[in-house]
Amino acid sequence: MSADSEQRTIRCLIAKVGLDGHDRGAHVISRAFRDAGFEVIYSGLHRAPDEIVQATVQEDVDVLGISILSGAHNTLVPKVLAGLEEYGALDDTLVIVGGIVPDEDREKLTEAGVDAIFGPGTPMQETIQFVKDNAPERA
Repeated sequence: MSADSEQRTIRCLIAKVGLDGHDRGAHVISRAFRDAGFEVIYSGLHRAPDEIVQATVQEDVDVLGISILSGAHNTLVPKVLAGLEEYGALDDTLVIVGGIVPDEDREKLTEAGVDAIFGPGTPMQETIQFVKDNAPERA
């Protein structure tokens, strides 16, 4: 067996938090991650931060991808991060955000615990490679 085939499949939750009803990007990244060999769970639309936290913990995912286009990222993403911290799951979950996040908001989100932010036009392979390179190792 090669090292790649011995490697455990990366589990990802792609989440739509809040009232944001635009899910095309979430579907596109879900398909790309699945095609890259990741196991993907999609939350569906209009999930509360606590629902995202519960799904992340219950599904024991390696990566939480939050897709947000509503402009509520400074409110909703920190609530998800705080919930993950409360469950002791933040340190072993790679948290990425995709969507519309103005440059001036990025530092605050990364300081809060977001590992990477991918805006519109980011090459899909860049996001996939980031996940492959940074997904937490599990026993």
